[in-house]
Amino acid sequence: MSKNKELFVTAFALFSMFFGAGNLLLPPLLGYQATDQWHWVTLGFMITAVVIPIFGILAHARLQGSMFDFGKKVSPLFSSVFCIIIYAISVSIPSPRTAAATHEISIFPNFGTSALLTSSIYFALVLVFVLNRSKILNFIGKFLTPLIVLILLAIISIGLFMPHEAVNPSSFTTPLFDGLKEGYQTFDAIGAIVIGGVIIISLNLKGHDSFEEKKKLIAKSGWIAGFGLFSIYAGLIILGSYFSNEIQIDAAMSGDMKRATLLRGISLATLGNIGTAFLSVLVALACFTTAVGITTGTADYFKGLFNDSKNAYIITAIIACLIGIIVGQLDFHDIIVIAIPVLKFIYPISIVLIFLNIAPEKHATPLVFRAVVLITFLFGILDMLAHFFPTNASLVTFREIIPLGTHDFGWVLPAILTFVVLVLFQRKD
Repeated sequence: MSKNKELFVTAFALFSMFFGAGNLLLPPLLGYQATDQWHWVTLGFMITAVVIPIFGILAHARLQGSMFDFGKKVSPLFSSVFCIIIYAISVSIPSPRTAAATHEISIFPNFGTSALLTSSIYFALVLVFVLNRSKILNFIGKFLTPLIVLILLAIISIGLFMPHEAVNPSSFTTPLFDGLKEGYQTFDAIGAIVIGGVIIISLNLKGHDSFEEKKKLIAKSGWIAGFGLFSIYAGLIILGSYFSNEIQIDAAMSGDMKRATLLRGISLATLGNIGTAFLSVLVALACFTTAVGITTGTADYFKGLFNDSKNAYIITAIIACLIGIIVGQLDFHDIIVIAIPVLKFIYPISIVLIFLNIAPEKHATPLVFRAVVLITFLFGILDMLAHFFPTNASLVTFREIIPLGTHDFGWVLPAILTFVVLVLFQRKD
């Protein structure tokens, strides 16, 4: 395979493993609600759903190890616990969520079958792909991703050039922060840590030995995948805004039904009756590739944990798929509700680990890692507690004092200040 061809196959594989249920369903409704403020929500969404995840891939290109390497400077024990939590979350929330989205949008409207049947067949196919992991990168990169991209580009291109009614003023008071928080829901920062390892192991299995060559290949493919994600997200958000006065959504609907209804309306308006069939294929493919990436990454980790045991890989993959079958029977909205407090706690830690691992090594010392992660951990707990106890007077007062605290980003400034102070302190020494 030529270098350019391999670069694009790897980039396409990365794109498709990122692009799952949330990535497809979240942006259009965000634009629909933002209306004339779509550019601000787009900026916020891109930071948490594109920029930070691609930085995670760049960190993998630099480390070329496993997720364990992301947190080992804090301590081996912390890194092990962090890895187990991330993988447990990944197979329990974002992976089953892909099955739920596939059932609600692609399967049930067409066949009326049960969620149990859908998730069972879905994760049986996931297991087949995961157990044949040496072929994953090529198959996803060569065949599945181009199909996903072509359908999306057709919907977006036609939708953008159609005549549209003027949109109403936005109801969002803080569109930038709304976009930031919605980007959390894609799970892509956590996804970057998980699937980056899949790419590295897949390249190793294909015979890549040179550290520098792999570093360049992963970094370049990460930027290409990032550009693809940016283009698709921006297009979907703008479409949501443009159609906000043309597609009526019942306010009483649950969040997932609103997203699905809007996406169906957009595909019907752009591609006609065939748009429904295309949408079903698109959702199924986008979700499936993400589930394969998550399950493979989890199985890879436990395989390494048990001395490169093939049995550990197989058992982990089977357990992950069984969890997917059980949780995948919930509807998409229920899974998002479960995810929110978990994200508020673990997402900030994942983000600071990504940034610390791309920072210059002379600054990102073990002391800096430990202090920044500890501060982020403490403020992340406050955000999670505030989710469960929103009316607690002490929590409300404290969050109002902290800059960005009321927007669930109270951890950002303390983490940055801790990093800067310790870097300056170490420079004096």
